Amino acid sequence: MNENLIVVARIHTDFPEKFGIPRQSGLVSTLRGEIHFEGVFRNPDAVRGIEEYSHLWLLWGFSEAKKDGMNLTVAPPRLGGKERKGVFATRSPFRPNSIGLSSVRLEEVRYGEGGEPVLVVSGADLLDGTPIYDIKPYLPYTDSHPEAEGSFGEAHKKDGVEVIFPEELRQQLPGDLQQTVLEVLSQDPRAAYNKKPDYVYGMSFAGYDIRFVVKEDVLIVKEIADRRESGWKRVK
Repeated sequence: MNENLIVVARIHTDFPEKFGIPRQSGLVSTLRGEIHFEGVFRNPDAVRGIEEYSHLWLLWGFSEAKKDGMNLTVAPPRLGGKERKGVFATRSPFRPNSIGLSSVRLEEVRYGEGGEPVLVVSGADLLDGTPIYDIKPYLPYTDSHPEAEGSFGEAHKKDGVEVIFPEELRQQLPGDLQQTVLEVLSQDPRAAYNKKPDYVYGMSFAGYDIRFVVKEDVLIVKEIADRRESGWKRVK
């Protein structure tokens, strides 16, 4: 059996860094991404008929998930990073094989000047440039299980923070990004082990640095910095 995975495509999103990416696909439905195929898969034949589906499964690689050895248990952020669960009972990125699975909505199929297909998807929880190993249609009759039990993930699905995003700061973003940034921030991007009062966090998104503090579960946006301007510096 050949266990070598090949990269069929890469997805381009507004997240150049891991910080801020929603912890599951579909949590922020307005997030857009473009899937660009590579090599022989830049042929439109590879996606013939894909527009007949509304949703897709993406199998991809955790390209930035660094791990030392293999742990059989992990500490999920939704449990505060203090309670450990078996790696196969979580969706932790630190896995025996660094493979992720996401369900996304197919918004559009575009074609480049050379006929190469581009899939425009929404709800993706992926870093910009993430390698895609496979794409499969989502089939409602077999993939949807409304009666399924979701353990701690279901219990914490509405976790988040209130966001105060002053209008004068919101207007510094393009109109099509404003609501998306608000929804991403409401998911509370902070790691479970890094929730410091009055600490200024910086989330990189679509060429901007969104800087905020969190006080008593209220996230307050303090500054919008354009990463493309000279003199821009990362928040430490």
